[in-house]
Amino acid sequence: MEQLQQMARELLERQQVQVIIGYEAGSEANRRRAVFVRRAEDVSRLIFDDACRQNLATYLLKPEVLVLGKIGMVVRRNTLRSLMQYAVENQLADERVIAIGIGEEGGPRLLPNFAAVEEYLAQLPRGPSAAEKAELKKMEQLVMEQRWAFWREEFDRCIKCYACRAACPLCYCNRCITEVNQPQWIPVASDALGNLEWNVIRAMHLAGRCIGCGSCADACPQGIRIDLLNGLLAREAQQQFAAEPGYGQRKDYALAVFKPDDKEEFIR
Repeated sequence: MEQLQQMARELLERQQVQVIIGYEAGSEANRRRAVFVRRAEDVSRLIFDDACRQNLATYLLKPEVLVLGKIGMVVRRNTLRSLMQYAVENQLADERVIAIGIGEEGGPRLLPNFAAVEEYLAQLPRGPSAAEKAELKKMEQLVMEQRWAFWREEFDRCIKCYACRAACPLCYCNRCITEVNQPQWIPVASDALGNLEWNVIRAMHLAGRCIGCGSCADACPQGIRIDLLNGLLAREAQQQFAAEPGYGQRKDYALAVFKPDDKEEFIR
């Protein structure tokens, strides 16, 4: 903690950044929230522990944040993968953010540009955790009727609050399909068909792009396993197209690249 606070203080005092985006204590003992530190004397508010789950990259593309100046950001692995995906999708300029990476060893490390982030990620393990793999395998073993029943039950609980969209770093469209009313593709009210349409369309927009941070499910007040759906599609994209988003700057989006040697087994 002290190392993190000291590093943040030095970045602000040397004017290498104008704001540090990190975590501070929340309203409950086991909750954390985002904090924007703009003065060196306020770095004592910064904390970092296992409860710091929110993917802070979601703030980086907001105009009201970009005007603050150069940004320092406390990051986990999945936040770094978000930065890489922003680079791939031309959403963030290189060296716009200095990432303060905190690995499993606990000590902070400055990552000043995309190349440094890519090099750092190359040293970390890839793919879902053992627990996540077990969940995915369990879902894949269900027959089609069982999977359909599971997802219908999950989506029936959706209240269309769009907290998942707000928490997701890759849901950054200026105008979402849910806000289009001429024609209106997705009903405003929460109903079975509209809920299904919303969740499936969003999942497809993230297929091959989702970096698996789980912020969508964490933000959902209904506890819908959106992260599990995204994980299933991520596994499919990896198996069919060797797509592992967020590990490098190579522009190779699975659903936008045609390869003549594609097996196309997924449509048979």
